[in-house]
Amino acid sequence: MDSMMEYKGYHAEISYDADDNILVGTVFGINDFLGFHGSSVAETEEMFHQSIDNYLQHCKETGKEPDKEFKGSFNVRITPALHRTAAIGAAKEKVSLNQFVAEAIEDKCQKLAIG
Repeated sequence: MDSMMEYKGYHAEISYDADDNILVGTVFGINDFLGFHGSSVAETEEMFHQSIDNYLQHCKETGKEPDKEFKGSFNVRITPALHRTAAIGAAKEKVSLNQFVAEAIEDKCQKLAIG
C-alpha cells in the first residue's frame, strides 16, 4: 500500500493507528502543522483535501503566504570525506558541486522510479 497522498501540490504521509483503528495523515514539507484522520481511505483522502483547502482559505483570509512544500533548496549534512569526493567529482566533470549533487539525486530517484 502506498502510504502517501497528493493534493494541490501538497503531500501527506498516512499511517495506521491501531489503538483508535483509524488512518492518520500529516502534511509534510511545510512549516505549518496540518494533520487529519479518517476511518477509511476515502474518508482520509477527503479529510486531507479539506485540510489543504481550509489551510489555503485561512491563508487567503489572513493575508499569509501559504507555505510551499518544496522550494528547491535544502541543506544536506554529509561527512567531510564524502563532501571532498563529491567536490572532486564535480571538478572532474566541470560542473558545480550543486549540479553534481542534483544529478546524483536525480539518478537515484530514477532508479527508484520516483517522480
